[in-house]
Amino acid sequence: MSDARILDRGYRRYEGERSGVAGAVRSVAWHTVRSILGLGRKGRHKVFPIIVLVISFVPAVAFLALAILIGDLMQGDLRPQYWEMFGFSFVATLVFVALVAPEAIVRDRRDGMFSLYLSTPLARPSYLFAKVLAVLGTMALIVLGPPMLWLLGYTFQSQGPDGLLNWLGVMGRLLVAGLVICTVYTAVSLGVSSLTDRRAFASIAVVFVMLGASIATNVLVDVANLSQNWRVLDPLGGALEIAPRLFGDRSDESRNVSTWLVVVGNVGWTAFGAGLLVGRYRKLAAV
Repeated sequence: MSDARILDRGYRRYEGERSGVAGAVRSVAWHTVRSILGLGRKGRHKVFPIIVLVISFVPAVAFLALAILIGDLMQGDLRPQYWEMFGFSFVATLVFVALVAPEAIVRDRRDGMFSLYLSTPLARPSYLFAKVLAVLGTMALIVLGPPMLWLLGYTFQSQGPDGLLNWLGVMGRLLVAGLVICTVYTAVSLGVSSLTDRRAFASIAVVFVMLGASIATNVLVDVANLSQNWRVLDPLGGALEIAPRLFGDRSDESRNVSTWLVVVGNVGWTAFGAGLLVGRYRKLAAV
């Protein structure tokens, strides 16, 4: 016979603080960030996030080390432009977009958590907002972290922008450029990933769409000799092109493409990804 006894029966009302929808969004966003970074999970789930973070910061750390060691020699053509740091961390960003970011939404559908989330104060729009917020914030570590570290490091070495206003101007343009990159890549990654509940399939689909569109665009322009304006169909290069435009420069590949077309291309890819994501979850059954 068991010694277990029932000492009390019935239900108790929750008497703690109720944070409502805002609290639910914060909780889901933070839980998603932890899931993306592999925090609180087995070691194998931390491998890709750690690799991505290390790869993204290596160029910035290398240039800072050179600035410290050889000082004034890192001037002129030897010194990268501020906007070029986004290109140096491009590989790490692409790995994150394809292999890490899909985990934000794929896992919930695979494990049945999506239905449980909808039983809370969250609705579909607020759930998606939390997921987008989490991916944007995590991607910002990879996209914005290296340029900010590089700018701060050069500033401490007295090699940064002259004057407070110039420094704030450079910082502001880096923030805008990084947010554009994060927004476009997040929209496409989550939009394509919403079509499946398998992370491997989602990663393959993201690579196929983003790299496929980029390669096809380059073939159309460089091989078929079509207009340079077709480069706006490249989701990878189009997002990176915003950075040099903000600094009054242009990349060699898109030098003849007008700025308004570059903006239209980024808006189009963002709308494409957001439309896929919202459309998919609008039809997705909650049970």
